[in-house]
Amino acid sequence: MSALPVVVAVVPEALFAEFFSPDDADRLEGVAGRLGGSFVRVDRLTDAPLDDARVVITSWGIDPFDAAVLDRMPRLELVAHTGASIKAFATAELFDRGVVVTQAGAGMARSVAEVSLAFTLALLHRVPEMHNGLRGGGWDAGVPAQHEILDAPIAVIGASRTGRAYLELIRLLGARPLLVDPTLDRAAASALGAELVTLDAAMERARIVAVHAPTLPETHHLIGRRELALMPDGAGLVNTARSWLVDEEALVDEVRAGRLSAAIDVFDEEPLGAEHPLRTLTGALLTPHRAAGTTEGRLRQGRIVADELDRFSSGRPLAHAVDRAHLASMA
Repeated sequence: MSALPVVVAVVPEALFAEFFSPDDADRLEGVAGRLGGSFVRVDRLTDAPLDDARVVITSWGIDPFDAAVLDRMPRLELVAHTGASIKAFATAELFDRGVVVTQAGAGMARSVAEVSLAFTLALLHRVPEMHNGLRGGGWDAGVPAQHEILDAPIAVIGASRTGRAYLELIRLLGARPLLVDPTLDRAAASALGAELVTLDAAMERARIVAVHAPTLPETHHLIGRRELALMPDGAGLVNTARSWLVDEEALVDEVRAGRLSAAIDVFDEEPLGAEHPLRTLTGALLTPHRAAGTTEGRLRQGRIVADELDRFSSGRPLAHAVDRAHLASMA
């Protein structure tokens, strides 16, 4: 009789292959063996026997772990999420029952930072305006001034993992980083190679503003109509974090007027509506919430999960555990 599943990955087959290299998939099998059972991958939680499950690996789209679900997993000790935010499935009941939760958000930082850098360079060099102008049949119809990143004042809003990765990239390319983060002092910002400034000062001075702040109640529309109005003519805004942080309607108005440009990966409505005004603005560069979708980033996320399961199975502390307090900063 085959061993019952103790490690269950609720990850669709194609996505599982994106996350887990053959070596890391073998490591999951090894962890299951050390825990006294087998490993199984399923598309839905209801597809596997769960009485003996001690570890569940999750991906996007999984249902909340409410009491009814948890009652089917009396031995559950660990939920390891291949993504960053656990808000869609993590319930108070999950934490009340002492289940440990970990996530692989650290694996996404470099991918998102690189997209933020690509967006930054595109806005500095007026790629959206020129691309859209050419596609519309024109050639060189009064493109605004183009700029290099060298010596450009670039504001980083939030010293998150992604914010720090982005800050390092722009610093190495010779930008003059301005950092907005109320949790840091000037010495800490200086150690990151940035000048600590207030939000208003950042908006007034920066040629590009890149948003990397957490989603907290106090950061809703952190950059609103008033803050956008502080930005100098010709400046650009980059958002690869969450639409929660920026007043999308106010940003549309500024880009439509031609005063600002924007490069955006996250939107209030996803998928973005076919008639949304952002789709028609020549000063806007848009991607469909895919900033973290690199091959390397996906494999890094899977590696983090496999590492966490190794730590769990050998009784070592987890490196990426999150608790219920973290839910407030997750979208």
